[in-house]
Amino acid sequence: MLVGVPKEIKDNEYRVGIVPSTVHELTENGHQVVIERQAGTGAGFGDADYKTAGAEIVSDGDAVFARAELIVKVKEPLATERKKLSRGQVLFTYLHLAPDRAQAEELMGTGVTAIAYETVTTQQGTLPLLMPMSEVAGRMAPHVGAHCLEKENGGRGVLLAGAPGVATATVVILGGGVAGTNAAMIASGMGADVTVLDRDPEALRRIAAQLGSRVRTLFSTRDVVELLCRRADLVIATVLVPGATAPKLISVQTVKAMKPGTVIVDVAIDQGGCAETSRPTTHSHPTFVVDDVVHYCVTNMPGAVSRTSTFALTNATTSYILALADKGWRQALHDDPHLRNGLNVHNGQIACRAVADALKLPYTSADRVLQI
Repeated sequence: MLVGVPKEIKDNEYRVGIVPSTVHELTENGHQVVIERQAGTGAGFGDADYKTAGAEIVSDGDAVFARAELIVKVKEPLATERKKLSRGQVLFTYLHLAPDRAQAEELMGTGVTAIAYETVTTQQGTLPLLMPMSEVAGRMAPHVGAHCLEKENGGRGVLLAGAPGVATATVVILGGGVAGTNAAMIASGMGADVTVLDRDPEALRRIAAQLGSRVRTLFSTRDVVELLCRRADLVIATVLVPGATAPKLISVQTVKAMKPGTVIVDVAIDQGGCAETSRPTTHSHPTFVVDDVVHYCVTNMPGAVSRTSTFALTNATTSYILALADKGWRQALHDDPHLRNGLNVHNGQIACRAVADALKLPYTSADRVLQI
């Protein structure tokens, strides 16, 4: 199979879909790999590294999209990239279609088979290809929140760790999943006063056992969310419903009631965000202010730490890339029901129920697509 890796073109996105060691494994298995020139530079991989591993370097992304049977990316294809996709190609990347009707409809129009990292599952029901980036984004969130809290960046002028004789910052984390747990670990390590909210008692027990008295845990209700957001210096929103639009937990009225200079880091913005006032931002222009509350809503947070993120992501994706290349997408999805859950779009059909429900589009099951 001919596997193609274009350079990411999303704003300040420096990750790359495949590392040289994965190229070597693919070529050893008899596959061809074409990579756009300088696709890996932002993550510390030169063209020579890929050539040594057996890849062919091509001058632009057009050559990758024109030739590849399997296209491996990091972020969703932007509008200019979607125009280059064609029927019969397989796209393997993060898609986050639930809040993005335009992308979903354009992918349907191309006839491409699109497999989304974020809906691939494991036997235990976890999300193995979303997990590494949730870990990175969760660990980044207190750092970017601390930066936004600085007065020159519009924040309250509060230091997370406080100072001798001065109270520490109050951090509220919505969601006790992978991103929320990692955010709590870092925020508490930075000396903040941290509370994690979740509706799953088991998640709260896990965090309490893991982080102990450094972090408070509370069952999440509308009243508790509103009360704690009003008191917070930093709110980190991480709640995820796999494949679906993120729940709007922070209302417009709650934002109005928050202290001037409070910061919201909406890690869930890829799926639409947890605050009604959130909208996607970029690393070039990461924040905006609503009712004196600073919102950080960058849709590709881990792209800022591209080398760490690329290794973390490709550690998880390599086995799936090899399966798709070795077996072809139909057989790979037939053999692995958990990879099958990653199928979002095929030949003009939506094959992920959560996406179909969010966009109010017809749903065709992956089993039906494969005629299982």
